[in-house]
Amino acid sequence: MIKGIKYILTGILFGIIMSKSEAVSWYRIQEMFRFQSFHMYGLIGSAVAIGILITLLIKRYQLKDIKGATITFSDKAWGWKRYLTGGIIFGLGWALTGACPGPIFVLLGQGFPVMLLVIAGALLGTYTYGVIKDRLPH
Repeated sequence: MIKGIKYILTGILFGIIMSKSEAVSWYRIQEMFRFQSFHMYGLIGSAVAIGILITLLIKRYQLKDIKGATITFSDKAWGWKRYLTGGIIFGLGWALTGACPGPIFVLLGQGFPVMLLVIAGALLGTYTYGVIKDRLPH
């Protein structure tokens, strides 16, 4: 029970940060896709930079996960088609809903019950991929 509380608190902190930074705002996302504002590009760029820094620190100091195992990174398969296809599907979902996966839960928590449909669609898409992934060209 105690272990679960830290995850709940982390999720609450994530939601607060997403809300206060306006990363869940449909208007901010629309501005980004129309190249009318730097706000979201700055947020995404900051997240990428922090992710790179943390990854470098994990690799350099051979940090361990919560269970004590060394964190390792494996190389991704090369091939632009799979990433382009996945990016297009992700982008279409983002454009249709106005939110990527993280903010849909924040928006639900802010009182937008329509996000339940988005969550159901995301879960259905993930399940469908799991069912057909062995028949897809990877």
